[in-house]
Amino acid sequence: MKKLLVVVLVGTGLMSGPRTSAQTATPQESTPHVISDQDLDLLRKDIRSQRKQLLAANLKLTDQEATKFWPVYDQYVSELIALNDKKFALIQEYADSYGKLTNEQSLSFVRRWLDADIETAQLRQKYVPLVSKVLEGKKSATFFQLDRRIAMMIELQLSSRMPLVGSQ
Repeated sequence: MKKLLVVVLVGTGLMSGPRTSAQTATPQESTPHVISDQDLDLLRKDIRSQRKQLLAANLKLTDQEATKFWPVYDQYVSELIALNDKKFALIQEYADSYGKLTNEQSLSFVRRWLDADIETAQLRQKYVPLVSKVLEGKKSATFFQLDRRIAMMIELQLSSRMPLVGSQ
């Protein structure tokens, strides 16, 4: 299962991209990786289409389970999209302001980023009882593990492309 997630994400470009080495890069060699509007749009489309495919490939559901689960999942994703849209807007604001951020703006960005993480965790908490009504405990837990792994891989990809505030 791990191999499939990594292979699919690498094959789709969600795990590819600029690679840096903290041990070998000097300040003069490192260049910020700015996320463009096009990058964000492509990433959003990839995430939405491939997340469900990854789950379907790794969450072995019977036909009866699938009939009950996917509508709950679709509702979860619609709420997740709203949260992710806020996060993407925050990333865009950061990219637009990069190089001009004050100390206060930098702290505001970090706080809002953390607030977005908290909202996502709260959404998962909200859906644990809903998913567990349609899937047994182990399959429910597997869903949330997979969902979290996919989210962490996406987060790593986004974070690796965002230049650090201190490098502006």
